[in-house]
Amino acid sequence: MIGFSTYFFTQASLDTSHAFSMSLGLYALGAVGTLSSWFLMGWFGRRTLYFWGLIGISLVLILIGGLGVSKSSGAQWGIAAMTLIYTFVYDATVGPVCYSLVAELPSTRLRNKTVVLARNLYNVTGIIANILTPHMLNPDSWNWGAKAGFFWGGACALCALWCFFRLPEHVYLALLLMLSRSILTVP
Repeated sequence: MIGFSTYFFTQASLDTSHAFSMSLGLYALGAVGTLSSWFLMGWFGRRTLYFWGLIGISLVLILIGGLGVSKSSGAQWGIAAMTLIYTFVYDATVGPVCYSLVAELPSTRLRNKTVVLARNLYNVTGIIANILTPHMLNPDSWNWGAKAGFFWGGACALCALWCFFRLPEHVYLALLLMLSRSILTVP
C-alpha cells in the first residue's frame, strides 16, 4: 500500500493537498525507519526483529481496517496516522531485514540459487499484490478502501505464524556449528 499511498489517502476522504503531504511524511518516516533498522538488527537479531515486525504490521493493518468501517473525519485522520506508523514499522523491521535473511541463511553452495528463487517469488507476489490493491481501493471496483487492511493484516498474520515456526535465528549459528563439531578456536 505504500506505493499507492496518495491514492489511498484520497480514497480515505482526505483532501488532495493533505494526501500529498501525508505521502511525503510517509516516505520520510520510511527513510528514518530504514536507518534505525541498522541498529535494531544488531540489538535484537534478525528473527526477533522480523517476527515482531510482522506482528506489529499485522496489528496496524487490522486497526486500519477497523477505522475504515467508520466514515468520520477522525477515523480518516486515524487511518492516515496508522499508515505512517505502518510505514515506519515496516521499514524498521521487515523491509530491510528480509534482504539480510535471504543473503545469510542459505548455504554457500546454494546461495545464488536461493537468492534468485527468493527474488522471483518476491516479483510474482509483487505482481499479484499490485493487481489486487487497486481493485481493493477503487470505489468503482471492489470498494474496500481502508477495509483492505483486514485482508493484508490477515496475510501478514499468516506470515508471522510461518516465521514463528520456520525462521531460524542465525546470529550465533556459526559459533554453535563450530561447537557442535568440536572445532576449537583461539581468540
